[in-house]
This record gives sequence, C-alpha cells and structure tokens, in this order.
Amino acid sequence: MALTAPGLTFLRPVPRELVHRSSIAEVFVTDGCRTGDSRFSIAAQWPRDHALYHPDAQSLSDPMLFAETIRQALLYIGHEYCEVPLGTRFVGRDLSFDITDPAALRVNGTPVPVILDAEWTWEEGRPRGARLDVRLLVDGALCGTGTIRVYLMDDRRYGLLRRMAWGGDVPPLPVAGPVPPAPLVPPRRVGRLRWKDCVLERCWPDGDWQLRLDRDHAVLFDHPTDHVPLMVLMEGFRQLGHLCVHERVETHLGERAYALVEAQVECAAFAELNAPIRLVVEQSVPGATPDAPFRLRVAALQGDTLLARTDMAWAAVAPREPAAGPGGWPALASASGLAP
Repeated sequence: MALTAPGLTFLRPVPRELVHRSSIAEVFVTDGCRTGDSRFSIAAQWPRDHALYHPDAQSLSDPMLFAETIRQALLYIGHEYCEVPLGTRFVGRDLSFDITDPAALRVNGTPVPVILDAEWTWEEGRPRGARLDVRLLVDGALCGTGTIRVYLMDDRRYGLLRRMAWGGDVPPLPVAGPVPPAPLVPPRRVGRLRWKDCVLERCWPDGDWQLRLDRDHAVLFDHPTDHVPLMVLMEGFRQLGHLCVHERVETHLGERAYALVEAQVECAAFAELNAPIRLVVEQSVPGATPDAPFRLRVAALQGDTLLARTDMAWAAVAPREPAAGPGGWPALASASGLAP
C-alpha cells in the first residue's frame, strides 16, 4: 500500500542552522511535521546534479544524499520538535542505510522529492543520546530504511570529552594550506567527476589507502570543525568501495553497473585533523552470482586507533530504460545519429 505525507512542501530549504550547515545549497530538508508522539514526516529535495553527490552512470541518485538527509533530519527534528537547543553538540555513534529499490531513486529531469517517515527515540545515559529510524518514501512508495544514533552534549561536556581524547592537552589545529592538485587515484576510478572530489591517496605499499583531507572543500568541510566529520569518513568508505568493487569483480555485467545499496557505519573515536587516516579493506566478498551483492568491510584508523568501521553492500543495477516516444515506442535518434 502506498504511503503518503500530505501537506509537506518542497518549496524552500529549512533554516540552515537547524541542520548545522553553512551553505544554503547544502540543505536538503525542506519541511517537516509531527505525526505522532515520537513520529515525524520530513520532506527533502535531492538535486538533479550536485558538485559532489552527482548521479552515477545509471542516473541513480548518489546514496550519500540519503545518508546526509538522515543526518539533517535528526538535527532538524531535535531542534524543531524535541527542544534540543541550538549550539548542542551532536556526536555521531553510528549511521546506516539500506536502499531496497535503487531504481526508484533515478533522476529523470527534475529534482527528486523524498519523504522520510521518522521515529525519534531518546536513549538515556551519560551523556544522553538520541536515535532516529527512518523509512525512505519516493512517490509514496517505500524504497529504503535508515538509522542514526548520536550523543547530545553542551559545550562544556564536549570540551571535556575532546580534552580526554587529546590526553589533556589541546593540539594546535593544522593550518589550511595548499593541497596537492591531484591525488594518485583518478576521479573515474572512485565514481567522481573532479580531481578535487577524490579523497583517496595511495600511501602504503601494502595496499592501504590514506584519506585525503582538503579543508577548503566546500561540501565536505562546509563549516569549521575541530575533527574530521562523519560524512568525510563515509565519502572515503564509498570511494574505496567503488574502487574495489568495479576493479575486482570478474563477472561481466554487460550494461549493468554496481551501486552502493547498503552501509552500516560504527564510530569508535574522533578522527583528528592533524594525523594521517588510513582506510583498510578488512573483508572483500564478491557475490556468488551476478545478481548477488558484493560485500566489503572497511576500517578507518589513525595510528593504532580505530576511528570507524563500515560494512557495505554493492548491487548490480540494470541500466535506465529509454524514454518512450509517441505511442509508447522507445524514442529513436535521427538517421544522422543526433536526436531531433
């Protein structure tokens, strides 16, 4: 049965401070309403194109848009409906998503309007936490699920936590300086279009990768921060997953291509800005058949400290069907090879 959320609009983004963004262009949430004591409907609009989160070769919306929308929905609900004051620190514990119908997220000439049917849960403890479980709806149909959990704390508690991570002394933040013009991995190998969007550098002869941190990147570092944001780590995981899957799979896919459809990320420690971060493939399991997902486990480490670990599933997705012409027949190119 179709699921709907009447009354929500996609006319303009919500105030950017409610989703902890500096740039209005990076705000995807457009509206929200309470549907129960702890349930909410959140409207979001995904762009047809994006400087970083652009559609893939199959015209599928980037799954990182789903992850970022889950993150923004948690912040928006917390501030707008759950009396969480602005300025509260949200420290990520874990984030996961499962896209059950990738074809529903294809870009077809207009921005993609989505609805998150969300449930907020308080998690008691010291510090207090919150959890948001969501169902992703497109055109009223369910096509994915996701979860995010965070700790909430004021500046004082956050400062104590960070000093504990630093051993009592606050290290000087690295000064943003020039970044090498290109990493060692070409954009196409990691599913990106621009050199500046690549976050992988090959720095170890044993097969490990290093996360490239460009603090001048307008999307990944939207605002100043004292640590590496979760979405930067997730982008590193996604790019390494794309590289491993598309270069290690041996089965001929024809016109199909792999897309990230599932990810579970667990955070263990703050990722600091002033030390290298390694990305290590801990497990790589190709599907037994062309229709079975390719599964990966990747860890992010700083020295011997585990920062985060993810389990990903990549599935082969069929190409987009050609647009129908008059009478329902597929549209054909002219004899010259150019569309009329």
